[in-house]
Amino acid sequence: MSRAETVPATAPRRPSPLWTFGLLRSELDTTLRRWRTLALLGVLAAVPVLVGIAVKIQTRGGAADHSGQGPAFITQITNNGLFLVFTALAATLPFFLPMAVGVVAGDAIAGEAGAGTLRYLLVAPAGRTRLLLTKYTTVMAFCLLATLVVAVSALIVGALLFPLGDLTTISGTRISFAEGLGRALLIALVVAASLVGVAALGLFVSTLTGSGIAAMATTVGLLITVQILDQIPQLHALQPYFFPHYWLSFADLMRDPVYWDDLVKNLGLQALYAAVFGSAAWARFTTKDISA
Repeated sequence: MSRAETVPATAPRRPSPLWTFGLLRSELDTTLRRWRTLALLGVLAAVPVLVGIAVKIQTRGGAADHSGQGPAFITQITNNGLFLVFTALAATLPFFLPMAVGVVAGDAIAGEAGAGTLRYLLVAPAGRTRLLLTKYTTVMAFCLLATLVVAVSALIVGALLFPLGDLTTISGTRISFAEGLGRALLIALVVAASLVGVAALGLFVSTLTGSGIAAMATTVGLLITVQILDQIPQLHALQPYFFPHYWLSFADLMRDPVYWDDLVKNLGLQALYAAVFGSAAWARFTTKDISA
């Protein structure tokens, strides 16, 4: 009997679904325990507090400003505190929320490489594709958490500072508080979904460098650049393809009936960015020479 016949062949060990769930839970736990993440969530929670106090001070004499300036919902806050949820999301979506997501996404792979832990993660039976999907799922979970932090903070502050009850939609119709609360939850989910394109972009940038700080700075810089380009009238033909162009379309959920055109365009555009930059991140990460 030959030696080859006496040594049993060992097939590559495949990670079990339970192991994959454990990896995801570990990534979520690690991300949420970082002081940087907690600081970002703290800033997001503080925005509705500042907006609510500012509106309360401005209208303490009983007169609300109906000049039409500012976010679409801000003049309604004094009549119903639930509008603070919509105003806070409108105030944080252009910069604060995507910046927070960009920081977390940019650090996802590059931060591990910079800390010298990426090679050790790949030694475990995860595989590069599985690890990348776990990282992206973690970032998307942060998108949802960050959005809910803004919404819940705004709801609490709105309830403390202003009356609650039936509310008037943008179309002028009246809906119950329970229906308004349901629409607020739906709006929060749409806002979270609006950030998946930024998450994929940040993850792709994170695969290009071994420095977490560089990846975070590049992602936030790209975000600011695209925001500026989206405001230049001469680029109107290109602007519908910029990922932040339809972000504020969530306001159409407060119409009766709901306007779905821009909402569908926004979600479709985010899915396209997630597919393009997610594929680019996968192609880069699976062929990258990991030395750290």
